[in-house]
Amino acid sequence: MKPTDLRGILQYIPRFREKTFIISVDGAIVTDENFANILLDVAVLRSLSIRVVLVHGAAAQIKILAEQQKITPSDLDGSGITDAETLKLALTAANRLTHEILEGLSANDLRAACTNAIIAHPLGILQGVDHLFTGKVERVDIELLQTLLAQGIIPIVPPLGFDGDGKTYRVNSDSVAVAVADALKATKLIFITTQDGIIYQGELIRQMLVADLNELLKKNNFGADMISKARHAAAACNAGVQRVHIINGRVDEGLLAEVFSNEGIGTLIYANEYQQIRRAMKKDIRSILLLTKNSVATDELVKRTRAAIEKQLNDYYIFEIDRNPVACVALHTYAEQSKGELAYLYVNPSHENLGIGRKLIQFVESKARESGLNELLTLSTQAFTYFQSKGGFVEGTSDDLPPARREKYDQSGRNSKVLVKKLK
Repeated sequence: MKPTDLRGILQYIPRFREKTFIISVDGAIVTDENFANILLDVAVLRSLSIRVVLVHGAAAQIKILAEQQKITPSDLDGSGITDAETLKLALTAANRLTHEILEGLSANDLRAACTNAIIAHPLGILQGVDHLFTGKVERVDIELLQTLLAQGIIPIVPPLGFDGDGKTYRVNSDSVAVAVADALKATKLIFITTQDGIIYQGELIRQMLVADLNELLKKNNFGADMISKARHAAAACNAGVQRVHIINGRVDEGLLAEVFSNEGIGTLIYANEYQQIRRAMKKDIRSILLLTKNSVATDELVKRTRAAIEKQLNDYYIFEIDRNPVACVALHTYAEQSKGELAYLYVNPSHENLGIGRKLIQFVESKARESGLNELLTLSTQAFTYFQSKGGFVEGTSDDLPPARREKYDQSGRNSKVLVKKLK
C-alpha cells in the first residue's frame, strides 16, 4: 500500500489536525520540475487541516543571476558576508521565487501571502570582519503568521529580514525556518533539499536522537553540503521542535511519504525517545500477524494463529515508533525449570540495521532476570548467527529444553538450532 493512500494516512490525521508544519524549501527545489508535485502534497496537508508555513531559500538563483550579470557574489546562502551587489541579487531572486510559489499555490486553489514576518538586525562584525548586509533573526512576528494561519492562508517567508528602519538583510533560510518553527511551536520542521537527507561519512542517517547528532557535530566530520542542515536540525530540536525531517525534493510524493509512513524517505532527527516497547494488547494481534506474515511464509518464523497468540497474549511485546508497531517479540516462561524462551522476534525490513532487534533481545533478557529465571533459550533455523553475535547466545542441544518444549520441538520437525544464554 502506498503511503499516500487514504487508509495509510488515516492513523496520522487525528495527531496532525490543526498542528503546524514548517516546510523549508531550498531555492534549487523551487525551480525543479518536481516542485509542482510538492505543492500538490502541500494541498493534501491543508485538506487534512494541517497548518503550513513555507520558508524558501535562494542560493541557487543568486548564483545563476550572478553568472548572468557577471558579478562575483560575496555570499550565496546568507551566512557569510553580503555586500550591496549580492543583496540586490538576493532581493531579485527571493522575489521571483516567492512569485513562483504564489503561482503554484494558486494553481492548487490555495490562498497564500508573502510576509515580512522576520525582524532582523545586522549580523555585525565577527572576528574583525563586517558582514555588512547579512542579518540575524531577532524575532518572528508570531501574531502576523498566526492571523494568516487562522484564516487558512499559507504564509510564505523569504530568506530576508527587515528592521524597524526599513532596511532589508539577507538571512540564511535554514535559520529562518528554525526561528519560525520555534516561535510557532511547530509539530514538524521539514527541510526539502537536493540531498536524500543528512549524509555522514558516506552513509544516510535515517533517524537519530538529537543528543547523538549533537555528539557528531562536535566531531566536525560533516561535509560542506551537509553541515548547515545538520546544525539547524539539531538547533530546532534543542529549541523544542519534536521532529525535524530532511528529504530529497526531487522524489515524487516524497513529502507525503515522509510524513505519513514509519520509515519515511530521508532523515528524521527527533528531540526525545519516540520509540517504546510495550506489552501487546488484543487490538495488536492483527498488527503482529501482518508484521510477521512474510517471515512466516519463508519459514523463518513458526506460524501462529490469532487464537494461539491471544491465548498467550501476556507473553508478547511490540516495539512502536510513533505508536506504530514495527517489531515484536515474545517471552515464554517455564517457571519450574527457571527457564525462559525468547520467541517470535521480528523487525520490519524498513527498520532493519537500527539496533531494534538487539534492544528487544536486551528487553527480554531483562524481563527474564526480573522473573528470576536462570537461563534464556531461543530456537532458530535462519538467524542463529545473529543471536550468537548480537545476543551472546551459545549453541546448545535439545536436551536444554524444558520437557514440554522438547516435545513440541521434536514434533515440529524443523530441526532448529537451540541457543542458550545463562543469566546467572
